Amino acid sequence: MRTGIAALALALIGGTAQAQEAPAAPGVDASAQPAAEARAAADKLPDTPGTGPYPAIKQVDPTLADHVVYRPADLSRLGGRKLGVLIWGNGGCSDDGASARFHLAEIASHGYLVIAPGKILSGPGAATRPPRPTDGNVATRLAVATTWQQVVQGLDWALAENGRAGSPYKGLIDPAQVAVAGHSCGGLQAIQAGADKRIRTVIVHNSGIFTDGTNPIRGMTVDKSLLKTLHTPTLYVMGGKGDVAWPNGTDDFAKIDHVPVMLVDGDVGHGGTFREPNGGEVAKFTVDWLEWQLRGDARAARTFTGADCGLCTSPKWKLERKGF
Repeated sequence: MRTGIAALALALIGGTAQAQEAPAAPGVDASAQPAAEARAAADKLPDTPGTGPYPAIKQVDPTLADHVVYRPADLSRLGGRKLGVLIWGNGGCSDDGASARFHLAEIASHGYLVIAPGKILSGPGAATRPPRPTDGNVATRLAVATTWQQVVQGLDWALAENGRAGSPYKGLIDPAQVAVAGHSCGGLQAIQAGADKRIRTVIVHNSGIFTDGTNPIRGMTVDKSLLKTLHTPTLYVMGGKGDVAWPNGTDDFAKIDHVPVMLVDGDVGHGGTFREPNGGEVAKFTVDWLEWQLRGDARAARTFTGADCGLCTSPKWKLERKGF
């Protein structure tokens, strides 16, 4: 059991090919080639602007140098529309704020300010990636590079910018449209940050709290009691039984009984569709979830509600709902 938990922790923290690092090139099987080769292939892919009405860019703002920001490139095109805010926990709790760049740019292109902790360590504009530990020390490999507090710092910054004279975001952000999400180890950070009363919805990708109550990831302490701190509708997205976090995430879903919660499960593995152009299918229904939960969009709601909802009739995805 301890060996299994350690292996799971390594996957969540980024120590196996299953964990989310830089998105691999479409059509490339990252598990069948060295990790360095997969990262190199992914880094050659250009950033994508997303498919929404506001083509997005990725940047490091000088007033928030330890985070990566995704936003509509031309804020003047928003008209009277306000920006929603999504703060993000990186896969592996890494400090690569570009590790899910396709997914996050897709969300930003629909009128969101998306903020991930860390630097640009993959894709265009990447800084030199720090070498990975090679001494075989599992404790070192299981140490987080970012914390949930750093995830929340992105929200603190965004709301401050909304009121700061001279900020490009002054008056453009709606403080009532705030979400937190994360992948793998970053999904645990999303659960931790979900207790913040400014958050209106939580999305947990390919993650969940360890079922045996252990805390094998150094720098992070979580247990199932943390689920009770959630106070908003919550979405879990799992990658089927081949997803290393599937037992944890499905157990979280079974235990949550005080807030509305949905589970979307498909046979896409632990990496989900992050590697696909514009974040793939998961990014599309993630946008619908945000549009429904934060903006009350009835069209987007039909992806999740009703007997014949979009995900209900999809042959690829299974949807479970509680409290809706």
